[in-house]
Amino acid sequence: MDAKSEINRRRTFAIISHPDAGKTTLTEKFLLYGGAVNLAGGVKDRKAERATASDWMELEKQRGISVSSTVLQFEYEGFAVNLLDTPGHKDFSEDTYRVLTAVDAAVMVLDAAKGLETQTLKLFQVCRQRGIPIFTFINKCDRPCKNPLALLDEIEEVLGLQPYPITWPIGEGDQFQGVFQRGDEAIHWFERVTGGRKRATVETGSLADEAFVQKIPAQLRERFQEDLELLECAGTEFDRDAILAGKQTPVYFGSALNNFGVQLLLDGFLKYAPTPSARFAGERLVEPTEKAFSGFIFKIQANMDPRHRDRLAFVRVCSGKFTRDMSVCHTQTGKQLRLSFSHQLFGKDRETQDEAWPGDILGISGQSDFGIGDTLSEDNGIQYNAIPRFPPECFAYLHNTDTSNFKRFRSGIDQLLQEKVIQRFYPVNSVANIPLLGAVGALQFDVVCHRMENEYRAPCRLEMATWTQTRWLPAGVEEAELEGIYMGGNLLARDANDRLVILFENQWGLDYFQRENPDLSLSARPDGSLEAAPAS
Repeated sequence: MDAKSEINRRRTFAIISHPDAGKTTLTEKFLLYGGAVNLAGGVKDRKAERATASDWMELEKQRGISVSSTVLQFEYEGFAVNLLDTPGHKDFSEDTYRVLTAVDAAVMVLDAAKGLETQTLKLFQVCRQRGIPIFTFINKCDRPCKNPLALLDEIEEVLGLQPYPITWPIGEGDQFQGVFQRGDEAIHWFERVTGGRKRATVETGSLADEAFVQKIPAQLRERFQEDLELLECAGTEFDRDAILAGKQTPVYFGSALNNFGVQLLLDGFLKYAPTPSARFAGERLVEPTEKAFSGFIFKIQANMDPRHRDRLAFVRVCSGKFTRDMSVCHTQTGKQLRLSFSHQLFGKDRETQDEAWPGDILGISGQSDFGIGDTLSEDNGIQYNAIPRFPPECFAYLHNTDTSNFKRFRSGIDQLLQEKVIQRFYPVNSVANIPLLGAVGALQFDVVCHRMENEYRAPCRLEMATWTQTRWLPAGVEEAELEGIYMGGNLLARDANDRLVILFENQWGLDYFQRENPDLSLSARPDGSLEAAPAS
């Protein structure tokens, strides 16, 4: 294929949701229907014949939640699919935000019984800020749930999106029979599959086939026909341009656990979703069709392969063609590098990748200088916009409980810090050299302890601290200039880049400090921004 054809067949997207809405389950079913796995794994099923492909970390398997984003790449019906599964819990929102910088679209999963929830709203706002088109899957229709029309109203009123149902449920809860596909006028009648591990047997019929329609119980059939009439009279018109502009969202109904409506969602998404989009590098708009290869690093994962203890940089390809062993410029340092160790990713599994096109996600190992937001390009004039850090809201001291393992302890901390999920701070005038860590959410510390003990064999102990607010001082401010300023229970420290920062116990302490020191400018992020990070 030529470059344009390769670009046009790429689909790069994330699945977002509130915790427990069914995001990871839907991811597994996409892999099942996409032919990437033969048997779908379960998230919380103790008798699962296989684990989920996306939740590969041991802690994820134990707790039944996603704690790290995962890249899953596969071919399906002529499309090259790059699927990114994201953590739903708010404590891992920084990881999710970074993933959303690397995708062209998102599938938003809603629990049919709960509708829009807190974390879903926050992630939607990030998608809106970045202009990411959203496709909606209303999940768990085979359980007690809200009225489908009420769910559409909620999407429109709360999110300001025009919902356009591509499929419509026939019944709900225990009476859920299947879905009707508008446009094709087809009824998809499903049979339950035990555990939902294999593809469901689907019986399809036309709405014009009276014998098939009569299979729907009478009380459901009347309501179903009324709903269709209402949608045709009062509903919006399908508009793909509005979808790509982030003004309209296609809506699909089903049950990921029982494979209801999953393939219709997958096929519809690949049909209507955008191809790889242009990206801003400063004020320059870099088109995917530009000849020079370029991409940016949006995630770093240490120790994915315990046998090698390596670190993998996840690169979103933005323009040109990548070929293994090519020479590129690491824009942040100006160094020319040869990318010899490139990988195609499928959860924790990887295989050598010889070429990649815009929209693809590459795994690059063997480089120690890479950081989040760094640009790799054949054109050293391209430098993609930085990915902002989130200000920590939780702090803890990490104690080494086995001094004989000091080297392993230090190595583990250094590698986990490279992932930029946690941050280290250095208290001013502190005698003890105990790592003070900051994170967006407390669960990140549980992940750190688990990984230190299991991946690096370095037992440790957490001592939680009371600070909850982080503010950076202007660049160039020295400690001597702060003499005489009352700190109270607040802490003056330095970050990893040697910038002065003040940690506050609560909002009241921050407000009091600012009232008492009106001439001292504070920022919520080290880049000098006065506003907090966009999705905390």
